Amino acid sequence: MPTRSETLAKAAQLRAMFEAQGAMVVEPPILQPAETLLDLYGEDIRARAYVTSDALRGEQMLRPDYTVPVVQMHMAHGADPARYTYAGEVFRRQEHDPARANEFIQVGYEVFDRADPAAADAEVFALISEALRGLPVQSVTGDIGILMAAVKGLDTTERRKAALMRHIWRPRRFRSLLERFAGQTPVPVSRAALLAGAVESDAPMIGLRSTKEIEARIDALREDAQAPVLSAEQVALIAALLDVREVMPHALSRLQDIAVDLPAIAGAVDLAAARADALAARGIDTDQLAFEASYGRASMEYYDGFVFGFRVEERPDLPAIASGGRYDALTKRLGQGDEIPAVGGVMRPGLMLELEAAQ
Repeated sequence: MPTRSETLAKAAQLRAMFEAQGAMVVEPPILQPAETLLDLYGEDIRARAYVTSDALRGEQMLRPDYTVPVVQMHMAHGADPARYTYAGEVFRRQEHDPARANEFIQVGYEVFDRADPAAADAEVFALISEALRGLPVQSVTGDIGILMAAVKGLDTTERRKAALMRHIWRPRRFRSLLERFAGQTPVPVSRAALLAGAVESDAPMIGLRSTKEIEARIDALREDAQAPVLSAEQVALIAALLDVREVMPHALSRLQDIAVDLPAIAGAVDLAAARADALAARGIDTDQLAFEASYGRASMEYYDGFVFGFRVEERPDLPAIASGGRYDALTKRLGQGDEIPAVGGVMRPGLMLELEAAQ
């Protein structure tokens, strides 16, 4: 295992690579406001954050990653183009896998640039790919934006679309909702009784919801029950989309075929094709670059476009050596009316040194 000083030296070397691209070095505080930021992370990170209480500042958490604090910092001062880099500790609980470190060094690069999103995606991916050259890692890419576009284009109610969008990062729940909206699963007995009004008026109140909230929920369920079922064809198209797992050229061809019957994804597929061209222009062999339409659905919930990772197939015990993605909507959420396309990626210098030593 590399020592802390060796890891910090490697981190400084990687950060210098990003500084050479014009990135400004930033160092968000280790303690972050939990109430503001926890909702922006995925379910996995929320469950693994170290949270404490401060009498003056409210709930605080140890920094679980850098991206969200960097976006918050940038958007507090406007939405101008910028590049940032950082290197430092992040903290995550590892209660289900004690062999993994709960504190580790992370190095990252974040690009805020509205001129050419495809080129910015390629820039981040190519720089990280170059930094990992010679290590036994395999890269994989995906695009959450294509699935989001597919959901937005479904012939169903806005309420159902919103439910599917919330659960994009929970594949089982997402699939269950699709099947229910398509009428492929029976309505649970308890819900059928509720919809039929077969609930005792003097039933005891349990839980924290008010009577008004409960009634609103029942009304929403009844409205949903009256909505037309989602067509089997559209469910099949979503399934076909999620099954795309090919090298980039074949994946794009398959996605373009699906877009003929699901035109809502055409724009997102065009962006993926432009990204492939930008990656090739950066020297990436896209003929061998893996694309998985489902990739990224178990990572940060703020990603809404291009996603990527570098993993060691022979070491399933290791987390991704590097990962990243596009998070345009996050800048809007933190921008108080401003927004700017943004993409970033992070690396684990400690794991990189471990892999180097094993060769």
